[in-house]
Parts: sequence; C-alpha cells; structure tokens
Amino acid sequence: MRPNHYRFRSVWTLPAQRSRVYAVLSRAEDYPLWWPQVRAVAPAGERSGTGRIRSVLPYYLDLTVRMTRRDPDAGVLEISMAGDLEGWARWTVRAYGGGTVALFEQEVEVRKPLMRLLAVPARPLFRANHALMMRGGRRGLRELLRRGLDEEREPL
Repeated sequence: MRPNHYRFRSVWTLPAQRSRVYAVLSRAEDYPLWWPQVRAVAPAGERSGTGRIRSVLPYYLDLTVRMTRRDPDAGVLEISMAGDLEGWARWTVRAYGGGTVALFEQEVEVRKPLMRLLAVPARPLFRANHALMMRGGRRGLRELLRRGLDEEREPL
C-alpha cells in the first residue's frame, strides 16, 4: 500500500429525478452553495477551473480540475485533478426506484507536503475527514433538492 494513495467510493440515494441530480452535479461552480466543505470554485475556461476544499481537519486542499468526461446520457461526470491532490473523480448518476443514486468514485495521490509527511500516522484521520466531507455534501444536496432550489437554475 502506498501511504499517499487513496481510493474513495460513496453512494448517495437522493429523492429527485436523475436529470435534476445530474444538472446540479454538473454545475461545479455552484457546489459552495450547497456543499459546506467546498469553499470555492472558480471556472478557468469551459472545461477547467480551480477549487478550494476544507472539511473538519484544519487544512485546505487547493485543486486545479479539468473535465475529462461529461456524458448526460450515461449520467457520467469525470474530472482530472492536480495540485494538492492528483488523480481523478467521477460521478455516475442512475435512476433508482422513484429517485436517484449518485455514485462518487475518486482515486488520488496526495501532493500536499504536510499530508505527505503525516501519511502513515494520520491516514485514519484523513479518511474520516473525507467521510465527513461526503456526508456534508450528501446532506446539502438532499436539502437543495427537497426545497427545489435547483429548479431555479437553467438545466444544462
């Protein structure tokens, strides 16, 4: 096992149509409105941008991202990342029952120097920090969809 390598997988069951969930997830610039741990997103072109993330632990992750796949028919959104994390992340959105399941997958190598230094002893904390971030995102997205706030935006 490489101490700075991480794979994450999270499944969110959401009470909304697949098209609504996909539309919200495709607007990364709006993530800070509903995902508390996503502190800032700034587009840097049609398919790229920067982001700043902070969960419970007292450090920020600064990222440069590039869209590598946007496929509404397949329900897939995928990005590559560079900066404090290097790798990829992907949403796969599927209809499920009367709602939607959004699968988040991520594979990254940590590049932030302090995190690399603490890779072995702090690994359980880093994983817990990520889990809390995902919980916050799921909660925020569920609330956004419940209140219909996403419907005020133009669909893609």
